[in-house]
Formats: sequence, structure tokens, C-alpha cells
Amino acid sequence: AKRRDSMEIHRKRTAHRLHKSKAPVEVPPEPITNSLDLNYEDFLVPVTVPVEVRAPIAEEQQREVFKWMLEEKRKVKPKDAMEKKQIDEEKYILKQFLRAKSIPKF
Repeated sequence: AKRRDSMEIHRKRTAHRLHKSKAPVEVPPEPITNSLDLNYEDFLVPVTVPVEVRAPIAEEQQREVFKWMLEEKRKVKPKDAMEKKQIDEEKYILKQFLRAKSIPKF
């Protein structure tokens, strides 16, 4: 019985402390404006600029780029097994492009 009474007293004190610390927060009302500040330009959709179409890269230049990429991949020192595996896969793909009779257009 004593324990139950002490628990009730403790709850009342805690509730009283919580009630004291929660002061009502007053939020000032937002000022009322009668005029609408709408700008017509805000609703306009921007004009898209057409993408400039460039001439395709010659196949020989693409081969040179792939050879350069393969050389750079060979220079890279992998930090762990996962990175080594990824580099090996990339080198394999580059070698396939270089061995192929025709290179895909990008």
C-alpha cells in the first residue's frame, strides 16, 4: 500500500512539473495583405535551347581513345579485390571493342 501511495505522489509531482514547464507559446498572426504580388513572368515556361548536334567521331579516333583508356586502366593500382574485379571487367570490355571489326557509335 505504501508503495502504491508513493507512486501516485511521484506521478502527481512529475505531472505538476511538466505542466509548469510547458508555457503556452503565442504565435503572432501573419499580416493580412490585400494586394496580390503575382508576377506574370513567374508563370512563363523557359524556352529550351535545342541541343547542338555534333559530327560523329571517326572510328579510328574512337579506337585511339579506347586504347588510351585501356592504358590508363592498366596503370591503376586497385585498393581491394572488389576494385580489381571492376577494373578487370572494364578492361575486358575495352579489349572487346578494340578487337571488334566495327565500333558502336556513341
